[in-house]
Amino acid sequence: MIIRRAVVAATAALALAVPTAQAQEAFPTRPVQVVLPYPPGNAIDLLVRSLAAAMTPQLGQTVVVINRDGAAGAVGSASVARSAPDGYTLLFVPALVASVLPVIQPTSGLQANSFRPICQVFNNSMALVVKPDSPFRTLSDLQAAARARPSQVTYGTLGVTSIPHLAMVQWAQAANVQVEHVPYRADAAVMTEVLSGRIDVGSIVLGSAAGRNDLRVLAVFDSQRHPDFPDAPTAVEQGFEVLPASFGGLFAPAATPADRVARIEAACATAAASDSYRAAARTGSQPTNFFLNQADFSRRVQQDVEQKAGLLRGLTLN
Repeated sequence: MIIRRAVVAATAALALAVPTAQAQEAFPTRPVQVVLPYPPGNAIDLLVRSLAAAMTPQLGQTVVVINRDGAAGAVGSASVARSAPDGYTLLFVPALVASVLPVIQPTSGLQANSFRPICQVFNNSMALVVKPDSPFRTLSDLQAAARARPSQVTYGTLGVTSIPHLAMVQWAQAANVQVEHVPYRADAAVMTEVLSGRIDVGSIVLGSAAGRNDLRVLAVFDSQRHPDFPDAPTAVEQGFEVLPASFGGLFAPAATPADRVARIEAACATAAASDSYRAAARTGSQPTNFFLNQADFSRRVQQDVEQKAGLLRGLTLN
């Protein structure tokens, strides 16, 4: 009798366990939504759409990209933070979602730990661009003009506290000058305004200038020249130790179950290694080593949170 009861109990436990395992294996059973908190037209938009297309066959469900811009990325990011942590709503964004937005926009509800990093799939250099006939041929020219006309030399970026904006803030501090910031909503708009002459300089993601011959790259914020722009000197070459990067990828709400995060990470890793995504990365001037897994990406995000703290304190005091 005791043995029979044990067998019945074991059978019942197994019957309960099988549906649970099946439920875990079934994820996802409906389309997955990836929110990009910026408008179309940026280099990051090309990357997320390519990644989503490559992840679709890996997950067995359509991965849909939704642009939800506003407040320099805070609107779309906050919407994902408030969404159900079930793996069906993800965020594609630079690491600033953890290191910058919680500090600059505390009323957004975002915190450094609002999201779980899943995979890094881009690593962008920043750059300054000017019209081909601009009088600024070097960063020293720009520095001299800004010193002669404090707060009258203008530059545009894709938004306040974006990495291109913080790059220019760092450069201005290093150059000991005051320049006037004009925010826009996308790199495309910044470049249009530079070409029109309405602003003097554009601080952009370098990849946004890929394939264009109507702009001149004044400086690349990196430790070495980019192979896609071999004639563009780095800021370091020109005497300014300014090397900010905009890295990022997929994030999920913090409470998303680990097994679902692991499922998405695996799909992301395969998609990032696909020919289609690598072609998009190449078009967007990505380095060859753009990918990081969840563990390495999480560590890099935490380092960025710590590194940005000093710069943001200085910025908010100004």
